Amino acid sequence: MIQIQQTMVNNDFLAHSSLSKKQEKIFEALLKSPKTYVYKNKHQLLFEIILRDRIIDAAILLAKSKARFTIFRLSKCNEQFWTKNELGGFQLKKGILPSDAVNDIFINSQLYAFECATAIVIVFYKAVLDVIDKQKFNTLFSNLLLYDWHVDEDLGIKTKKGEDYLPGDCLYFKNPEFDPQTPQWQGENTIYLGSGLHYGHGIGIKTKEEIIDVLNKKRRRYATKSAYLLPQTTRVNFVYLSQFANSLENYRLPLNKQYFITGTLGSATFLHW
Repeated sequence: MIQIQQTMVNNDFLAHSSLSKKQEKIFEALLKSPKTYVYKNKHQLLFEIILRDRIIDAAILLAKSKARFTIFRLSKCNEQFWTKNELGGFQLKKGILPSDAVNDIFINSQLYAFECATAIVIVFYKAVLDVIDKQKFNTLFSNLLLYDWHVDEDLGIKTKKGEDYLPGDCLYFKNPEFDPQTPQWQGENTIYLGSGLHYGHGIGIKTKEEIIDVLNKKRRRYATKSAYLLPQTTRVNFVYLSQFANSLENYRLPLNKQYFITGTLGSATFLHW
């Protein structure tokens, strides 16, 4: 078992790392978090870092795509891969591989339109596809339905209270006095990209302040309450999904012993820096 938390800071602690700069920043964010994160082994820790990195990549890719923002009633999909149901969700067609259908959203993005919650779920599925065995992905998610927060239980999405925001988390901006004529702007689901930036479908890549400003312009007449970032995080089940990971043997954690203090207590290993 590994527990990681911050005790002191040294800018050289990332020496001798095989992680990318973005992955190193995710690891640093885990260390600096006010919460202590616990892993049974190095594999679980590495997998979370890499999956968070892919979540960020998928969010940026979707932001740059031609997929449009719209309400459920007006949603659109590529009918070669999906069937649009009566609620505006996308049901995977029989005989279609889930991996092909998810990738098509990014390949033929001009054929798609959906709202922000569905966008977040698409980002999560795409990121998981990029880090686990493709055959296992197709087995786990063989009956895909993309509709709001209706997700496969194997994705393991959970929302918890707290302000331990980490790159790759889904965060929610609430707009308490939204215009009832445009209920789609009652809030905005975003992927936190790190460095103060968020991706929100229909808004783009913006800072926290810019997202709040956009939502405040969507309020009802005479509104006085500002939109705000809720103190909560929504995440996939990193630990569960880690068992399906592709090989991580080529990744090396930035554990420079000159700057880390390690210790054990029972079956737990503590990493302090």
